[in-house]
Amino acid sequence: MLNKDKNLSEKAIALENEYGAHNYHPLPVVLHKGEGVYVWDVEGKRYYDFLSAYSAVNQGHCHPKIINALKDQAEKLTLTSRAFYNDKLGEFEKYVTGFFNFDKVLPMNSGAEAVETAIKLCRKYAYEKKNIPEEEANIIVCENNFHGRTTTIISFSNDEDARKHFGPYTPGFIKIPYDDTDALEEAIKNNKNISGFLVEPIQGEAGVFVPHEGFLARAKEICEKNDILFIADEVQTGVARTGKLLAVDHENVKPDILILGKALSGGAYPVSAVLANNDIMEVIKPGQHGSTFGGNPLAAAVALAALTVVKEEKLAENAEKLGKIFRKELSAFAEENHFIKKVRGKGLLNAVLINDTVDSSTAWDLCLKLRDNGLLAKPTHGNIIRFAPPLVMNEEQLMDCIRIIKKTFSEFKKEE
Repeated sequence: MLNKDKNLSEKAIALENEYGAHNYHPLPVVLHKGEGVYVWDVEGKRYYDFLSAYSAVNQGHCHPKIINALKDQAEKLTLTSRAFYNDKLGEFEKYVTGFFNFDKVLPMNSGAEAVETAIKLCRKYAYEKKNIPEEEANIIVCENNFHGRTTTIISFSNDEDARKHFGPYTPGFIKIPYDDTDALEEAIKNNKNISGFLVEPIQGEAGVFVPHEGFLARAKEICEKNDILFIADEVQTGVARTGKLLAVDHENVKPDILILGKALSGGAYPVSAVLANNDIMEVIKPGQHGSTFGGNPLAAAVALAALTVVKEEKLAENAEKLGKIFRKELSAFAEENHFIKKVRGKGLLNAVLINDTVDSSTAWDLCLKLRDNGLLAKPTHGNIIRFAPPLVMNEEQLMDCIRIIKKTFSEFKKEE
């Protein structure tokens, strides 16, 4: 039911602007409720969510099984720190390692924390197992990466908004072009003491850049040949988003270190994890790394439920099926709409490249029109719109969303 007070959104936005740091530029919509693929604003208007909290809500908003697990555990025990054992963590650890086929898991909270953990793990392994001289381990990363916003991570970012005036930066990283195995081999050849290669199987924040087929498999082969750890950051691409359980599964690649977050909890609670086999994970000893909240019983219960939903509801298979429909429909539409330059993606992680400059407001204005027509999406890097709905979406809902997108782009075209 629509609320007659049309000032509710304006009041909420004004509060954030006055009392909150201005470190985000949200689309002007104030959300109050979510269920499945839908969200409602404070005035009661319903929208399709086509961002899924940057792929954290793969299982849909407020999935009953996840919320019930949250409620049930919250009434028993929420936090012990790791000073004591709890009866949920081991259960989660057994399930998640079996789910992704690794020996060990190190639980954390945010995606950035998990990336930092993987970096530390990679370096410690290099010093203790590969005998690389102390302080000299280098990790190869890719240009236009997004792995988080901590000081270490922005040190190897080339996004000036993320980097400028936050230095001095952390050394030990070598950047190469994304999707370029020749550059990877060259970097290994020309630099000593390479300990790892950190890569997103699909660069999400950069605009859903999908590498050419064979890139991941060839990169893993190069890493194995040179005794370098292959580290897959699947915080955004993992947990069924791209049509496989992991994006690396499209090329049957097994990372040495796997980084997960976001949908690991279905958006209900901050949970992230680093997975590796015993020979790697055993270099971390008591007192050398940890987190007060990492591995708490509430997080364990929620993540267990979230992964169970992915398996039981076959969300990877659904993402694969619906993603093909989405790209086929939008690619055909792009041929008659000059605003769409390219459609790309895998599964239900997709992007539309707008035929305008990165400095233009076209993508932002289109997202405002999409909002008005009942669908929420957000631009990235100026002229790219990312489309990533919850994986519980059905075909009928997807076709309705495609209708909204086509209608919006057509109307926008007429207005020009």
